[in-house]
Amino acid sequence: MADLMAHRLQGNRLREGAVGTGAVTFFVVSAAGPLVAIAGGFPIAMLLGDGPGLPAMLLSCTAILLLFAAGYTAMARYVVTAGGFYAFAARGLGGIAGGTAAAIAVVAYNAMQVGIYGMFGAAAGALLRQYAGIEFPWYGYALLAAASVAVLGYRQVDLSAKILAVLVSGEYLAVLILDVAILLSGGAHGVTFQSFTPAAALGGSPSIALLFCFAAFMGFEATTIYGEEARDPERTIPRATYLAVLLIGGFYVFSLWCLVVGSGAGGLLAHLKAMPDPTRFLFELADQYVGPWLSAIMSILFVTSVFAGLLAFHNAAARYFYVLGRDGLLPRRLGRTHARHASPHVGSMVQSAIAVVVVAVYAALGANPLITLFACVTNVGTLGVIALMALASVAVLAFFSRRDAPIGGLVRTRIAPALAAAALLVILALAVVHFDVLTGSKGMLRIVLPSLILAAGCLGALGAWRLRKTDPVRYGQLGLGISAASGEPSGSPMDGAIDLPTPGGG
Repeated sequence: MADLMAHRLQGNRLREGAVGTGAVTFFVVSAAGPLVAIAGGFPIAMLLGDGPGLPAMLLSCTAILLLFAAGYTAMARYVVTAGGFYAFAARGLGGIAGGTAAAIAVVAYNAMQVGIYGMFGAAAGALLRQYAGIEFPWYGYALLAAASVAVLGYRQVDLSAKILAVLVSGEYLAVLILDVAILLSGGAHGVTFQSFTPAAALGGSPSIALLFCFAAFMGFEATTIYGEEARDPERTIPRATYLAVLLIGGFYVFSLWCLVVGSGAGGLLAHLKAMPDPTRFLFELADQYVGPWLSAIMSILFVTSVFAGLLAFHNAAARYFYVLGRDGLLPRRLGRTHARHASPHVGSMVQSAIAVVVVAVYAALGANPLITLFACVTNVGTLGVIALMALASVAVLAFFSRRDAPIGGLVRTRIAPALAAAALLVILALAVVHFDVLTGSKGMLRIVLPSLILAAGCLGALGAWRLRKTDPVRYGQLGLGISAASGEPSGSPMDGAIDLPTPGGG
């Protein structure tokens, strides 16, 4: 009863102070799915892109994301809401840009979450078929996972954080055991740093490799979504963002370099081309350098890694639904939180319903869960997130151009976001041009699928324009974290420092 009364008094908000730096970091690291990237994405990236030079490309990608994080975290000290990219765009570039970002975010994070069910169904089915002889359709596993995610997303956020902490720690430990074993054994031809030479880094198709590397980081940017629930958000969110980039990037670079050493840089591509399934590369090395017991554990952790990604993206999508409902860009019922758990339970239920419907449609059509659901749908989400990151970097520049003495200095508020925006726009262009390589889509699909992001942005801008006409006061408050229940800004006391546009302004 006390929790219920407190929730009503605080204005139908998310539970403040529920998560710290560690919890937020685990949320975003799990969304990136480190074991899924190392076992599934990177062998294909080496085959199609940069070969043994992929660790160097990952190092470059980490540097770009650190530039992005510099401006992102500087603005996060001023804009503390669960609105993420939408709030940044609205406060930096105006309500129309905010509406554009809002619609892209809803499509992107739901696409990422729903698409991963294809991977989960296929991976869980293969695991139980191999070790238990159980035959069950992929969509059965996907729906069971959806039910579990729905329960966890409905409840308190710290419960999800504890589960993700256990799952992600297991992934890191298993891969690091293999890394150490490879280095101690000397690898295939000795421990060398050939992966970091210019010839290796620029060989093959570096643009393709860069796209795969960038896709492997997706999810780290969601730290700001937990701003309203974080303890001491002005410190927690920047720390979690930097920690996530360094943790994911460092782990990827080190582990991929160890795998190259284990296989031998000179014969790596020939080895991958000779394999009937390149995604078995990690497990083959685990058998060779440690033993079948490690590859068996990795097979289990691969499935739990995919589940962790499902849960993390579900929480992100549910919070976008909540904020956009609260701010009037979506039906206001979405902007409610649970009386006991203070969770965005309505948004959580809507996200779960979308997932179930999509899985059911793909099952009814007899579609391939890995190609038509996972590869195509998740990369639509990846494209959307890259666009949002570029937009956020521009918003940071615009936001700080109106402030005389911003916290963070010239590098974080001007130079870093400008460089990040330029790099991200190049990566966005590469992603559109090479979308067929990322997804395996052909013909009109390679045009239609990326167009979904453009269409979402146009609809979002139209929705914001309509709100400006019908409710200029609410339009002027977009991105501030205004609670429909209390009518007061939520989150950081620094919200008061944000420049309010005049009602009806852009």
